[in-house]
Amino acid sequence: MVQIENLGRILEEHPFAQGLDPQLKELMVGCAANERFDAGQYLFREGQDAKKFYLIRSGSVAVEIYSAGRPPIVVESLHDGDVLGWSWLMPPNKWTFDARAVTLTRALSFDATCLTRKMESDHALGYEVLRRFVPVMAHRLHAARMQMLDLYGPAKKGK
Repeated sequence: MVQIENLGRILEEHPFAQGLDPQLKELMVGCAANERFDAGQYLFREGQDAKKFYLIRSGSVAVEIYSAGRPPIVVESLHDGDVLGWSWLMPPNKWTFDARAVTLTRALSFDATCLTRKMESDHALGYEVLRRFVPVMAHRLHAARMQMLDLYGPAKKGK
């Protein structure tokens, strides 16, 4: 089991926490856990309750859309230093994509209920977490849009 002080060091090393006040990091660490996912293992599936988010420490994760009768559509591939999962932030708090480990992946996960409670009681923490998530959300939506254009955009004409 990873000790709480080690979780603090792990959080400190992740780009998500750069510039975050040490007291706010300490609040976040109280909601953190160290997790490991083998290649092929799902971190979450579309439609499940979104109860966590992840800071990827090492490995590779595919954010996918399930497509019946076809291979999944990869919206984005995430790697070391990336943030995964923002559906916990707003109702209905359900995952909108699948997330599958492509390689052995280690991540710091955060319990959404714990963190939300702390964000509501400490607005500085709430602001800092949301400030860091807005670019993640915008980027993920852009990646999904680009994937849709790739799939459904006009066919390319041959020369």
